[in-house]
Amino acid sequence: MKSLSLLPFLCSLSLLSVVTASTAYPSIPGTDSGECSLAGVETINLPPPPRREVYDNGRIFDITHKYVPEMPVFGSSEGLGNFLWLPRSMKNGSLANNSAFKLDVHTGTHVDAPGHFYDNYYDAGFDVDTLDLELLNGLALLVDVPRDSNITAEVMKSLHIPKGVRRVLFRTLNTDRRLMFKKEFDSSYVGFKEDGAKWLVENTDIKLVGVDYLSVASYDHSVESHLVFLKSREIILVEGLKLDDVPSGIYSLRCLHLRNVPSALYCCCALSLFLLSQMLMQNGVTAACHKYS
Repeated sequence: MKSLSLLPFLCSLSLLSVVTASTAYPSIPGTDSGECSLAGVETINLPPPPRREVYDNGRIFDITHKYVPEMPVFGSSEGLGNFLWLPRSMKNGSLANNSAFKLDVHTGTHVDAPGHFYDNYYDAGFDVDTLDLELLNGLALLVDVPRDSNITAEVMKSLHIPKGVRRVLFRTLNTDRRLMFKKEFDSSYVGFKEDGAKWLVENTDIKLVGVDYLSVASYDHSVESHLVFLKSREIILVEGLKLDDVPSGIYSLRCLHLRNVPSALYCCCALSLFLLSQMLMQNGVTAACHKYS
């Protein structure tokens, strides 16, 4: 059994070695010259730790995007910008290193809440804390969408996703174009057209929809497709997935959103996918899905 893991490490950092100056961690006076502001404390230069996205010999894949200043933001050409800083530093006399960050929760890999496009749901309190954890965790199918189209009703039909499959991650041209690695928002991204969303709702058992850019809906159907998906409050949308170099197949999904303040409309999440079966997404998909669903 293999696994995929999406883990945006949104936690405070304890940086015990010398930190290279950057915009996220501004240099402390004296550190650039090799001096240390803490008298009597010896600094040790350690090799940088590995930054991995694949674990356990290919059984676990991290499919969240790393938060960086160049990460795209919906509708913006400026990118995320500086969002992380070190308000307490051992180099300036603090007992420990503590990080802080500030960013829009509709950033990077995240989930949408029903109140995102329904104001009455927002007023009633249907935020991310009301999402079904059982639905966020379980068997999921990763499929490749034809690269020459948005996700329409015809495209949905062509994928032949069998009944009983409840969670599907859609890999599109967005991954090939590496749009999540480009600072400027690109409105030509691939997403669901309204008819594609309706076909999914009316003809499948899918209750979790994952996509590889900042919106599940195509840019010109942004409102219409979201309204279709979120109307019943039964479908969860996971956006901004990192699906490059991940084999198509059936996985055990683990998706844990950050519990947030009341009325949060969307929030960053941590996911892990345990690969159960690698396969070509052709004739064998129906039998394989029935086997594991």
